[in-house]
Amino acid sequence: QVQLVESGGKLVQAGGSLRLTCATSGRTGSVYTKGWFRQARGKEREFVGGINWNGGIIDYADSVKGRFTISRDNAQNTVYLQMNNLKPEDTAVYYCAARPSTFVSARPNEYGFWGQGTQVTVSS
Repeated sequence: QVQLVESGGKLVQAGGSLRLTCATSGRTGSVYTKGWFRQARGKEREFVGGINWNGGIIDYADSVKGRFTISRDNAQNTVYLQMNNLKPEDTAVYYCAARPSTFVSARPNEYGFWGQGTQVTVSS
């Protein structure tokens, strides 16, 4: 079993930065591929980016490329989402997810473990 806990979400002005943290616990969580997703009010959950177990594969949604960076520290069982140049359209609940695969997937239903989410609000 893998447990995920996100933190770091808050209210920030447009153009600002935030770093979200996903703490992982569980016997094999550190080697799972991790994904970040977000869900705005009234919209479907969407892929933000993902990173495989050793950081050798990192993928991003087009909407965040060049602004967001994903990294992981397996010694700390932690994955990070650094978000720069935030825009009001980035406002959403951000979720961390895990899957026991080498590859990153953009499909939420291919992740079996999810955190509770953290709210990011970007004001204009």
